[in-house]
Amino acid sequence: MTRRKAKMVLGVIMIAGVSALVGPARAGGADSASEVVKLWSNGAPDAKGTDPDKDVPTLSVFLPKAGTATGSGVVVCPGGGYGMLAMEHEGREVAEWLNSLGVAAFVLKYRLAPQYHHPAMLHDVNRAIRVVRHGGSKWGVAPNRIALLGFSAGGHLASTGGTHFDAGKPDAEDPVDRVSSRPDRLILAYPVIAMATPYTHGGSNKNLLGDNPPAELVRSLSNETQVTADTPPTFLAHTNEDAAVPAENSLLFALALRKAKVPLELHIFEKGQHGLGLGTGAKQFKIGPDPAFQAWPKLCETWLKGQGFLTKPAAPATH
Repeated sequence: MTRRKAKMVLGVIMIAGVSALVGPARAGGADSASEVVKLWSNGAPDAKGTDPDKDVPTLSVFLPKAGTATGSGVVVCPGGGYGMLAMEHEGREVAEWLNSLGVAAFVLKYRLAPQYHHPAMLHDVNRAIRVVRHGGSKWGVAPNRIALLGFSAGGHLASTGGTHFDAGKPDAEDPVDRVSSRPDRLILAYPVIAMATPYTHGGSNKNLLGDNPPAELVRSLSNETQVTADTPPTFLAHTNEDAAVPAENSLLFALALRKAKVPLELHIFEKGQHGLGLGTGAKQFKIGPDPAFQAWPKLCETWLKGQGFLTKPAAPATH
């Protein structure tokens, strides 16, 4: 597929995705969620209104079956070029896969262009980690076992959350703001990363930063430049054939992780178009399944197991 054709396909995806968000999914993610939680009960910072679709970021909570929970949780950031959200194949389906591993999933509905630009999205992802960490006991999630997973532009947001975090404010009036926003692990699937390079995705870049952003702002959100030794251990999956978001995005992030001595696992698959989700594709976006890319969730499962995220918590001692 040529780059021009890939951009046309992505444009169709984004247009189709707008209609896909009409109805119940727009309010928070997916019909099968056990609950939908507002990130801020009294309104998000710099909110331009109170429209539940546009101005109210939420987490749709998906919990594993009783008796299978591992004590781990993952905040999921669907993609969509920062202009829409692919809530089905990069949201609900991903949550159900995580639940099958005994992992609680929290699908993030973050704010989008054209109503919002940076830093609204960063506020949303940082707050999402804090909400899960602060309220984790209610969902059976340990505070030190919270990962952040993102696809495409959602992968950029996840990588931003993994490189632009803080330890919280101990004296904050809101108890949620007292806890750290640092995710314990990152999982990035065909992510946009390198905003300040020719490998960026133009639509995501414009939607996030607006027209003619300052060069320093672009560089600060080109997240391969923001990796430090404190960046969480990271799993990356991409395809060499991705013409919409070139694999260089994952490669540059992986090189930065190596330089900072951060543990990482990287998989570059030869074939496969952009937007494959778990590898099963998305009929509503005319993305067919790809058998090879369907291997990445299993590889990620093995990685999560090695990270201790799939080990069930020890039963309380009896006397």
